[in-house]
Amino acid sequence: MVHETIRGLERGLQVLDALRTSPTLSLQELHDATRISKPSLLRILATLSKRGLVYRRLADGRYRFSDFSGIGRKHDRHDRVAEAAGPVLDRLCHKVLWPSDLMVPAGDHMERRETTQAYSPFFPNRTQRNRLGQAVGWLLTGVGRAYLAFCSDQERERILQRLRNSKKPEDQLARYPKRLDLILAETRKRGYAIRDPIFLGGSYGEPPQDDRLAAIALPLVDGRRTYGSINVLWIRSAFTVEQFAARHLNDLEQAAREIVDALHQHKRDAPALGEA
Repeated sequence: MVHETIRGLERGLQVLDALRTSPTLSLQELHDATRISKPSLLRILATLSKRGLVYRRLADGRYRFSDFSGIGRKHDRHDRVAEAAGPVLDRLCHKVLWPSDLMVPAGDHMERRETTQAYSPFFPNRTQRNRLGQAVGWLLTGVGRAYLAFCSDQERERILQRLRNSKKPEDQLARYPKRLDLILAETRKRGYAIRDPIFLGGSYGEPPQDDRLAAIALPLVDGRRTYGSINVLWIRSAFTVEQFAARHLNDLEQAAREIVDALHQHKRDAPALGEA
């Protein structure tokens, strides 16, 4: 006996099969792979996202299997943090209008894993806004100092030991432990991190590039574990650090708590999703 198939389910499975072939796919690439119309694809992807099977990155709009679904490719631990952070940073950007980045440890530097720069009305046509994987230094950036100030002593020492052997100019502060200790103590006392006055922007290991921005940053801390750092960026000439923190530090603190809570929730739900 031949039974009729469910067309909607078939198309959903087509999308999942396509996503198995690549770490991420754009809407156009999914259309090319499945020949499903883009309006239908958007409905299918919205359904799969709602069920926790698919995640759409904020930075570039590309789709991949959710790291919390227990299916698809194996992602690294920072993908989980990015996925938990994405919706929170999206809400934060809608509330404060200024954009945020999620940065995670990557050896001798930090790496951008999610950003809302493309969604901020104050950041039109920024060439770096969608660049996932951008590297920034530890010692002069707000996100780096936020992480170092609040991570465990053992992890901080491992990072600084690597930087002491570096010949890059942005790592020189690692050779002056008393000065660095004072900076990190001031960061803890203030409750948030800021850029060093000499840091004007640019990527780690590349010539400095003045981005005309300022930032406040907080770590994502869960007990003795630090997942990464998040910031809020603004145009430097618009506010002083103190003015901006008075306006938006509470919002950034709430976002940090929500991201850590989301990671807790996903961890509790992991067995139900088939995760080992």
